[in-house]
Amino acid sequence: MTAPWQTQVSLKPFNTFGIDVQARYLVHADNDDAVRQALAGAAERQLPVLVLGGGSNLLLTRDVDALVLHMASRGRRILSDDGEQVVIEAEAGEAWDSIVQWSLAQGLCGLENLSLIPGTVGAAPMQNIGAYGIEIKDVFSGLTALDRQTGELQEFSLQDCAFAYRASVFKANPGRWLILRVRFALRRTLEPQLAYGPVRQRLQEQGVEQPTAQAISAAICSIRREKLPDPAMLGNAGSFFKNPVVSVACAERIRAAHPGVVAYPQGEDGVKLAAGWLIEQAGWKGYREGDAGVHSLQSLVLVNHGQATGAQLYALAGKIQDDIRTRFGVDLEMEPNVY
Repeated sequence: MTAPWQTQVSLKPFNTFGIDVQARYLVHADNDDAVRQALAGAAERQLPVLVLGGGSNLLLTRDVDALVLHMASRGRRILSDDGEQVVIEAEAGEAWDSIVQWSLAQGLCGLENLSLIPGTVGAAPMQNIGAYGIEIKDVFSGLTALDRQTGELQEFSLQDCAFAYRASVFKANPGRWLILRVRFALRRTLEPQLAYGPVRQRLQEQGVEQPTAQAISAAICSIRREKLPDPAMLGNAGSFFKNPVVSVACAERIRAAHPGVVAYPQGEDGVKLAAGWLIEQAGWKGYREGDAGVHSLQSLVLVNHGQATGAQLYALAGKIQDDIRTRFGVDLEMEPNVY
């Protein structure tokens, strides 16, 4: 059955910033055939296609004169289980945190540090999402994608994906592959990743001496709820800027002027700076222009207080970038995709 095409649809419910722009056409695709049919229909009409998952990593600055293909596939399953390592697979349209919580309910470990990240499974490899010391690449087993140039299905291994910090082969080649389902290699024995200090501290506060995967997930959820606004209450896309990686010399120059700079070694030649710290030091925390603003508790998060347009948020982001470049000599890169 062909998925119906809707016309002139508001995308406000489909992006976590809550930006009210119109899509010329919208199709909800809940299986591979629906995806193929939608792409074929767009090709016949010579329409561009915008693939949309949870809309949690997207800033819409204008109406979308295209077909918006909403990935609505659902499903999760265990593919293999040798008693210790378990490979699971999830469809692209599944909400990311639902898969994390489902895996924990199965007694599986590995995704707990990635709890409560917004978005969908299909979007996760695009950005190589990460949090609290873990990235997708650390638990990745493979994925199936549709090659939009050939119409063929292609399997991707870890090496094929070219994962890097908030980057992948899919992000480097936008419009080429459409991710349909993703596989993860999890374990039944917990190998806790607790390098991030606040997580250890939260577990101690909760009296947890021997943490389980569920306890780590709960601690991270509580931290995220305190630090990051709920998009249902205050429009946002989570962290808006990537943490910049700079040279050792640049980091030392900044440290000489600002001894409290938050920085982490990144290999032998680089240092990762906390973008949120830079933005807060520059005085942007809690700043507001109309309904476009910077969150009052987390300076890395841009927020829509109600009626902000995507263009207004994009302009605010540009001002922050210019200021950080002038003050610190550091370029901040936006994390969300901008349309």
